[in-house]
Amino acid sequence: MAAIGAGIAILAVLGAGLGMGIATGKACESAARQPEASGKINTLLLLGCALAESTAIYAFVVALILAVK
Repeated sequence: MAAIGAGIAILAVLGAGLGMGIATGKACESAARQPEASGKINTLLLLGCALAESTAIYAFVVALILAVK
Protein backbone atom coordinates (compact mmCIF):
# COMPACT_ATOMS: atom_id res chain seq x y z
CA MET A 1 0.00 0.00 0.00
CA ALA A 2 2.85 2.35 0.75
CA ALA A 3 4.26 1.91 -2.75
CA ILE A 4 0.89 2.79 -4.28
CA GLY A 5 0.67 5.88 -2.08
CA ALA A 6 4.18 6.92 -3.09
CA GLY A 7 3.26 6.53 -6.76
CA ILE A 8 0.17 8.68 -6.32
CA ALA A 9 2.21 11.35 -4.51
CA ILE A 10 4.60 11.51 -7.47
CA LEU A 11 1.67 12.46 -9.71
CA ALA A 12 1.64 15.84 -7.94
CA VAL A 13 5.25 16.33 -9.04
CA LEU A 14 4.27 15.68 -12.65
CA GLY A 15 1.38 18.12 -12.38
CA ALA A 16 3.61 20.82 -10.93
CA GLY A 17 6.15 20.40 -13.72
CA LEU A 18 3.45 20.54 -16.36
CA GLY A 19 1.94 23.62 -14.76
CA MET A 20 5.27 25.43 -14.62
CA GLY A 21 5.90 24.64 -18.27
CA ILE A 22 2.54 26.00 -19.33
CA ALA A 23 2.98 29.11 -17.17
CA THR A 24 6.42 29.79 -18.61
CA GLY A 25 5.11 29.47 -22.15
CA LYS A 26 2.21 31.83 -21.48
CA ALA A 27 4.54 34.35 -19.81
CA CYS A 28 6.83 34.32 -22.84
CA GLU A 29 3.84 34.87 -25.14
CA SER A 30 2.52 37.76 -23.06
CA ALA A 31 5.94 39.39 -22.77
CA ALA A 32 6.28 39.18 -26.55
CA ARG A 33 2.90 40.84 -27.01
CA GLN A 34 3.46 43.57 -24.39
CA PRO A 35 7.17 44.16 -23.82
CA GLU A 36 6.50 47.11 -21.52
CA ALA A 37 4.79 44.79 -19.01
CA SER A 38 7.55 42.18 -18.96
CA GLY A 39 8.79 43.22 -15.50
CA LYS A 40 5.41 42.64 -13.88
CA ILE A 41 4.92 39.42 -15.87
CA ASN A 42 8.32 38.15 -14.73
CA THR A 43 7.51 38.88 -11.08
CA LEU A 44 4.21 37.03 -11.24
CA LEU A 45 5.80 34.13 -13.11
CA LEU A 46 8.52 33.68 -10.51
CA LEU A 47 6.00 33.78 -7.67
CA GLY A 48 3.78 31.22 -9.35
CA CYS A 49 6.68 28.93 -10.20
CA ALA A 50 7.97 29.12 -6.62
CA LEU A 51 4.58 28.03 -5.28
CA ALA A 52 4.33 25.18 -7.81
CA GLU A 53 7.87 24.06 -7.03
CA SER A 54 7.19 23.99 -3.29
CA THR A 55 4.16 21.77 -3.97
CA ALA A 56 6.37 19.44 -5.98
CA ILE A 57 8.98 19.29 -3.22
CA TYR A 58 6.34 18.49 -0.58
CA ALA A 59 4.90 15.73 -2.75
CA PHE A 60 8.39 14.31 -3.33
CA VAL A 61 9.12 14.28 0.40
CA VAL A 62 5.81 12.52 1.09
CA ALA A 63 6.64 9.95 -1.59
CA LEU A 64 10.05 9.34 -0.03
CA ILE A 65 8.56 8.94 3.43
CA LEU A 66 5.99 6.47 2.12
CA ALA A 67 8.61 4.54 0.15
CA VAL A 68 10.85 4.08 3.20
CA LYS A 69 8.09 2.68 5.42
